[in-house]
Amino acid sequence: MQNAFAAQTLTWSELSSQPLPATVERIAYGKDALQFGELRLPKGKGPFPVVVVVHGGCWLNSFDYEHITRLSQAFADEGIAAWTLEYRRLGDAGGGWPGTFLDVAAGADHLRALAKKYPLDLKRVVALGHSAGGHLALWLASREGLQKTSALYAKSPLKLAGAVPLAGISDLKTYSDGPPDSCNSAVEKLMGGPPSEVAQRYAEASPIQRLPLRLPAHLIHGDLDAIVPLKQSEDFVRAAQNENVQLTTVEGAGHFELVSVQSATWRTVLAAVKELTR
Repeated sequence: MQNAFAAQTLTWSELSSQPLPATVERIAYGKDALQFGELRLPKGKGPFPVVVVVHGGCWLNSFDYEHITRLSQAFADEGIAAWTLEYRRLGDAGGGWPGTFLDVAAGADHLRALAKKYPLDLKRVVALGHSAGGHLALWLASREGLQKTSALYAKSPLKLAGAVPLAGISDLKTYSDGPPDSCNSAVEKLMGGPPSEVAQRYAEASPIQRLPLRLPAHLIHGDLDAIVPLKQSEDFVRAAQNENVQLTTVEGAGHFELVSVQSATWRTVLAAVKELTR
């Protein structure tokens, strides 16, 4: 029965065919051409809560940020400023370990500079990401405790109000165990090796190994997700053993409904972000 339902879930092709919002200015947060973001502001004076939006795509440069701008604009329409990040990925010079992580971190921290020009409330910033972007958003929520010896260390990371991973990859070690030429197989390329060879990197970059979190997280996952299994989020919440970490399972949803504003799941995503930025 599940296979019959899975055939009806939203596909990447269907998501990609949905209309895109109007383009906005690209704002650099670094010197590389891929180190930029787009800031979408609500109407009004602010100051506005902010959602840092991190796109997925198996950490590969085959997928860029464009598809998730639909979600970003929807947040802005609901009164939440959206800072959508692009970053170096596998296939880009400097992508992978540690560049991908450093880019997302620098992009999030750049909100301090943006707040000097735009009406942003830095006390109400939530990191949100989808799939591999969900991994990076959850990692952003965990990076404060990194040691100074880590390649991912930043002196004073921007303090977040919470994280909302959508079909997020929370355990790099278990997710890396998958078929060749799949999203699973990108993990070892991202990390520069398997867990047995670069265990410290996994300890610093895999959210489940970064527990306990020091802030709230609301994970959202479709029960019919064939790309990132629901078990990734279930195991994370179980390991967290923390009332500030919760999971909403969306029945009948696959992988891409979670970033479609045309899906009923959008209201669930919006409610989670509003709760954490209240």
